[in-house]
Amino acid sequence: MEMTMKKTEAKKTNRFKKGLEFLLYALEAFGVIGFELLWGFVVEPKLYNRSVNDFNTWQTIVHWIVTCTAWGLGAYLVMKDCKKHTGVDLIDNVKNVKLFDEKNKIKASQWVLIVIGVVICLVSTWIDWNGSKVLSELKSRGALLFTFQYIYYLFEVLLVLLIIVFGQMAFEKWFNNNKIPFGGIIVALTWGLGHWLSKGSLATGLYTAVGGFVFGSVYVLTNRNVKLSYILLCIMFIL
Repeated sequence: MEMTMKKTEAKKTNRFKKGLEFLLYALEAFGVIGFELLWGFVVEPKLYNRSVNDFNTWQTIVHWIVTCTAWGLGAYLVMKDCKKHTGVDLIDNVKNVKLFDEKNKIKASQWVLIVIGVVICLVSTWIDWNGSKVLSELKSRGALLFTFQYIYYLFEVLLVLLIIVFGQMAFEKWFNNNKIPFGGIIVALTWGLGHWLSKGSLATGLYTAVGGFVFGSVYVLTNRNVKLSYILLCIMFIL
């Protein structure tokens, strides 16, 4: 009896440690996103003697190039470290798991909920921008800045997805429940808070937090298909 209790306690302890490890990876991914705050609000203003909102075209492009490079490298290092210490290889997952995996087929009811989530995001963006976000940014930015900005968005979505994936893994380890979009909750609390601080708007932070929760829900509904989730998140966030 005592031996059984010890084994049970050992399993609980191991599960807690594993969950904590994944949560730390989620926070590391969020920390990588935070690089932009340091670069754009501390370093660059001193280099250019002007705030980020007053950058000229080439200063803005340099900002995005440096940010994307740091984000891409940071995401890669987080994924490599995760593989080394936990055995979870997201890079291999993206390479080898099919976009529509027959072994882990998504049910019709799940597709309905996914479509609803995508439509909600697209409609809310349309309302927020009083029309097409893409066309509005193309018109205001011009073709050159528009191109670099949307490359920047692709890297941002990658890191948001990593927060969702690792956050989901952490809480599933702790609570043994794979139905609740824990990753969406984590990204809402981190990414949403980040937008509140960087944009100086609580409304923007809350809007981003709700969007993050929907993103996390879509990840769960795709049966944790990383490749498909990335594409769907790009559609919901970028368009």
